Amino acid sequence: MVVREPGAEPRAASMKEVAAAAGVSLGTVSNVLNRPDRVSPATRARVEAAMTELRFVRNESARQLRAGRSRVLAYVMLDGSNPFFTDVAAGMEDATDAGDLSLFLCNSAHQPSREAAYLGRLEQQRVQGILITPVDPDAPLLREIARRGTPVVVVDRTPGGTTHCSVAVDDVYGGEIAVRHLVEQGHERIAFVGNHTSVGQVRDRRLGALRALGAAGLGPDHLVDLTTSALTVADGRGAGERLAGLPAAVRPTAAFCANDLVALGLLQSCANLRMRVPEDLAIVGYDDIEFAAAAAVPLTSVRQPRRRLGRTAAELLLAETTEAGHEHRQVVFTPELVVRASTLR
Repeated sequence: MVVREPGAEPRAASMKEVAAAAGVSLGTVSNVLNRPDRVSPATRARVEAAMTELRFVRNESARQLRAGRSRVLAYVMLDGSNPFFTDVAAGMEDATDAGDLSLFLCNSAHQPSREAAYLGRLEQQRVQGILITPVDPDAPLLREIARRGTPVVVVDRTPGGTTHCSVAVDDVYGGEIAVRHLVEQGHERIAFVGNHTSVGQVRDRRLGALRALGAAGLGPDHLVDLTTSALTVADGRGAGERLAGLPAAVRPTAAFCANDLVALGLLQSCANLRMRVPEDLAIVGYDDIEFAAAAAVPLTSVRQPRRRLGRTAAELLLAETTEAGHEHRQVVFTPELVVRASTLR
C-alpha cells in the first residue's frame, strides 16, 4: 500500500503507485488499462482493486500524446440557446459514444470572432476533428484548418466546393412546403418573420417561400418581411406587436417564421394581443423542436431530422479520420411539414 505524508496535497495516483500496491509490473497495469484480455482475471481484479483504493484516474492526455491521436471531437454550434442545435449535438453523441470518443461543445453565438477563437483553441488542442455550423460556410479559416490536418465537417450548411464533407437540409424546399400549405389554406398575404439578411439558412427558407407564392400565381409583394435582429422568442414577440400595428387592409393573415423559437414568441404575442390563432393569424414555424407540439396552440412546423443530421455529420468526420482515400460527401436531407392546430381553421 502507498502511504502519503499527513497534510500532503492530494494528487492523482500514478500507474507506478498502482503497480506497487498490486504487486505487479508497470506493464501489467498498462495491459489492464489497454489490453485487459491479456491479463488473468485474478491479476486484473487485484490491479483494479488497487486503482479503486488509490482513486486512480487514467491520464488520457498522456495516452493520446503517446499515440499521436486525440479521442475528442468538437462541435462549434451557431446558437447554444436554440434547442435545434442541442438536438443536433445529441445525434453527434450517438456516434461518438459508439466510437468511445468524447464530444466537446462550443457556442459561437453567431459571432465570427468567437468562432475563430474556438477554432484556434481546438486546433491547438489537436482534437481528432471539428464539426461546425459556421457563421460563413465558405470562411477561408475552415479550409486552412483542414489543410493543416484537422478534418472539418460543415453542419446545417453546404459550402461551395468540395473541400469539406457537409450535412444539411434543403431549406429552400422547406420554405416552399411551408408557404404552399398556407396558400392551400386560403392565405394570400403572408408575413415572413426572421433575419434573412444575415443567416444563410433563413435566406434559403425565404427563397422557398417566394417560389411557393410564384407557383400559386402570387407575386413577391404578397410576402411581407418582418425582419428580426435574431431568432429568439423575444424577437417573435416583437414581430407580433409590429404585425398587429399594421392597417387591417394590408395586415397578413398568416406568418411563416424562420424557426420555432420565433414562432413561439409570435404565438405568445397573439395571446397577449387577443389575436386568435389560426382564425386571425395562422403560424408556421421551422425545425419542429419539442416545444412546438407542446405550445398552447400546437404549432405547425417544418421538421428537420435534427438528431440524424448530427449523427451523420459525426460519422462522416470519423470516416475521414480513419479511412484511406476518403472522398468528401455533401449529404442533403429533405424536410417535411408537420401540420398542427396553428394553421387549421
